[in-house]
Amino acid sequence: MPLVQIEKNDRRVTILTLNRPERRNALSLQLLSELVSAIKMASDDPDRRILILRGAGAAFCTGLDLKEAADQTKAHDTADLVAETLIALSQSRLVTMAAVHGAAVAGGAGLMSACDYVVAAEKTKIGYPEVRRGLVAGLVMTFLRRQLRERDMRELLLGSDLIDAERAHEIGLVNRVVPAENVMAEAESFAEKVLQGAPSAVVQTKRLIEELWGRSVKTDVQLALHHHMQARSSAEASEGIAAFNEKRAPNWLKT
Repeated sequence: MPLVQIEKNDRRVTILTLNRPERRNALSLQLLSELVSAIKMASDDPDRRILILRGAGAAFCTGLDLKEAADQTKAHDTADLVAETLIALSQSRLVTMAAVHGAAVAGGAGLMSACDYVVAAEKTKIGYPEVRRGLVAGLVMTFLRRQLRERDMRELLLGSDLIDAERAHEIGLVNRVVPAENVMAEAESFAEKVLQGAPSAVVQTKRLIEELWGRSVKTDVQLALHHHMQARSSAEASEGIAAFNEKRAPNWLKT
């Protein structure tokens, strides 16, 4: 069974569903590979104008598969695929939307942050706990620095607590918060508004938003990838990931 389900509707919308609910849609190499391919395929289809990303089961996405991430021989492949996926989402000519529920954590919150528009279900938990795993949320900083006030970004990344959807809306991390049963309806409602715009004008508007920044997303992601990999290959990362998988406190918290 594919780990990313692809659905095309007759309104020029492609819906991608992360389909690994038994692992809360954790980002394995296979899932990431399927996801980046699906995003590129949708972007290359001239009949598509909107892409909606959602998750099956209880959560949108809880980030990297840390059981797989414990294998250091896969670290570069995983990081490169995460970077490629975030670039594909953010640079797509399609208007990209995240329909979020349950939890969007670490890399899952990164996927959300790379989209043009985010609707979150009430009670969704969102956050970037990477430092508690000995990691650096470098790739997502590319997007957070464009979306949040610096103080809020520092609080999220350094404190690393999960926040609820209302707080995420308050600081500008999500666009709308709705009851869980209305998440897809709200996403589709925004899609209808986008479809009222002229196709080329919408694409040009996305490009201009990107170009008005001093540096491109691709440039920032490459810089972030360097810092992410420095942390990923560290002893702290090995300990942090092992502690998470073993459901214990990492040894830097021991007295």
